[in-house]
Amino acid sequence: MSSAPTPRPRVGIDFGTTNSVVVIATPDGNTSTTRFAFPGHADSETCRTLLCLWQEEQRGRLAVHQAIGAAAIDAYLDDPAESRLIMSMKSYLAQTSFRETRLLGRRLTLENLVGFFVAELMRAVGIDPADVDATVGRPVRFAGEAPDDAFGEQRLRAGFAEAGFRSIAVALEPEAAGWRFARRLDAPATILVGDFGGGTSDFSVLRFDPAIGRAVPLGHAGVGIAGDQFDYRIIDNVVSPELGRDSTYRIMGGAPLPVPIEWYASLARWHRLSLMRTPATLRAIGDVARTASQPDRLAALATLVADQQGQALYRAVGAAKAELSHADSTTLRFHHKDIHIERTITRAAFEDWIAPDLAQFDGAVTTALERAGLAESDIDRVFLTGGTSFVPAVRALFAARFGNQRIDRGGEFVSVAEGLALMQGDTASQPNATTPC
Repeated sequence: MSSAPTPRPRVGIDFGTTNSVVVIATPDGNTSTTRFAFPGHADSETCRTLLCLWQEEQRGRLAVHQAIGAAAIDAYLDDPAESRLIMSMKSYLAQTSFRETRLLGRRLTLENLVGFFVAELMRAVGIDPADVDATVGRPVRFAGEAPDDAFGEQRLRAGFAEAGFRSIAVALEPEAAGWRFARRLDAPATILVGDFGGGTSDFSVLRFDPAIGRAVPLGHAGVGIAGDQFDYRIIDNVVSPELGRDSTYRIMGGAPLPVPIEWYASLARWHRLSLMRTPATLRAIGDVARTASQPDRLAALATLVADQQGQALYRAVGAAKAELSHADSTTLRFHHKDIHIERTITRAAFEDWIAPDLAQFDGAVTTALERAGLAESDIDRVFLTGGTSFVPAVRALFAARFGNQRIDRGGEFVSVAEGLALMQGDTASQPNATTPC
């Protein structure tokens, strides 16, 4: 009598807009979070979702090389003129207008780029994609304007297939987080999960019975904004004015005109800033600066773009945002050549800026409850995950609706991947787990 085949290892992969996480399900039913080690950087459970491509001559031919995470930033900074830093790939998955791009003389689809990143991600943690069963997370609603969610999932699957995965299940990210949190329960409970990523925020209502070990999805809702949107608010209110957003300019001595606002829309969206570094855009900024009311500020914008200082700027903004999670005020500092920005930001001002975004979160929670046919009083526990859950105003929103005693946090950056690894393959493949209500 032949013995039963050895189960294939299961991994959960949270492919995020900002960070990615890989978790392995161990035979005893627990999980092990992989760590990423890049030269010159401390080990981390998360890997920045960044891909750098460049060419080097090998044996008389140009060969394309790639790096991810912290190593991608290092490679880019070593030679920004000859390398390409790819950011926020997940934000474009559901955008039918983005099919392919030309990089280093090659036509590459978004699926190609995702495949490059994921293959390197697996190589960094010593996992052969062909040897494991993977459950990959997707948001309830993908980021972007009018996203095609089915198309986004299709491209997500295709990207992972390009990385070498043969067995891929897809599950909603908040439901995965719910699986992870539900392991703390000792009795059946109805839970609301708020999963705040970099580009999307998702909310799921689940019924979990520990005795059965199954989560039943009751209702979902999502919005295409999250932590990156909060960064946008800081840039829009603090940085953009220092770089000439409120300036005017003249054409042939005519009436003053506002400077092109699209430059500042790109400045405030970290995945779009690199696209501004074209001769045509830099010439246009220079032309406007010649007759601008604040020419030095327009010149500073051109310097920021030409010198590719976006990553440094976003690090400064991210640090200020993080500081406001535990301090009443902070100072945003950014210096480069003739650019000197030092501005005190109070938590009260920051909360005023993000008020429209909090209203969207609140509306999505209401929608999730309505789709589940439940009232706030029917929710036993609220689990919040993701870096944005540290923002006091976000927690206050949930405390006002559900009370502090029902709110729980923990594993903010790895809970989705842990849940994905724990979910059985047949559960992750169920229609309710992959199709928003």
